[in-house]
Amino acid sequence: MAVSVTLPALGESVTEGTVTRWLKAEGERVEADEPLLEVSTDKVDTEIPAPASGVLSSIKVAEDETVEVGAELALIDDGSGAPAATEAPAAIPGLGPRTRAWIPATARQVVVVTGRDRDANRSQAVLYRHTGTGWEAGPVWPARNALRGWTDDHWAGDLRSPIGVYTLTDAGGLLPDPGTRLPYDRSDGFAVSGTGFEGEPLEGSFDYVVAIDYNRVPGTSPLDLTRPLGADRGGGIWLHVDHDGPTQGCVSLSEQHMRDLLRALDPALHPVVVMGDAASLRE
Repeated sequence: MAVSVTLPALGESVTEGTVTRWLKAEGERVEADEPLLEVSTDKVDTEIPAPASGVLSSIKVAEDETVEVGAELALIDDGSGAPAATEAPAAIPGLGPRTRAWIPATARQVVVVTGRDRDANRSQAVLYRHTGTGWEAGPVWPARNALRGWTDDHWAGDLRSPIGVYTLTDAGGLLPDPGTRLPYDRSDGFAVSGTGFEGEPLEGSFDYVVAIDYNRVPGTSPLDLTRPLGADRGGGIWLHVDHDGPTQGCVSLSEQHMRDLLRALDPALHPVVVMGDAASLRE
């Protein structure tokens, strides 16, 4: 049976908490009352113990994400064999009617990138797959976006990531194809050097990329410079490997999560990315 791990009440006036560190990874064995994660609130920093013994089957909340008391943080499979209490939701959580209307009816894979707020450069990503009856969520991946946050009117150099729904049709990178079903352009053109906004090295950032089809021609290499809306509207918006700092407009994930994403995306399922700050996506 899947046992839910929730954020407990940590004081009379405490309404939310921030996950600062997971002490166990998905797939690891945990014992009842063993420390599972660390949480910080405006009143106290504490460890949350596992409510049951079993395997940590799913982490629902990424590190550095803030959630309300009672929110589901993870699931532990206690091995009893009973089905999970929850079913795949009919609609993707966190998306309002406007955002849902932007998603093509043919899309059966949706990467949802949710920013903390309009001006924040930290976010999280979840890959959803439609099962035929509802949207099944994958693990929560920490992510970064543009230095100045998000915008629904993107221009070159504004240092904001574009809000919207975009198809995912093409991939590439400096490293060999990790096993994706997307067209993959292995090229030395993805080599990058220099430093980012926080002085971090950029080398390796484009080892793996998935082109986000904002102001580009689908079916071409991510390196293609054609800009249908004009060069002043920006371009080269990718999902790529995180370099431990904010981006110029892209979304970045850890190298392992980029490999996982590339292997999961299936052109037959018409994958798209839904991206923006949480408030905008709820519209």
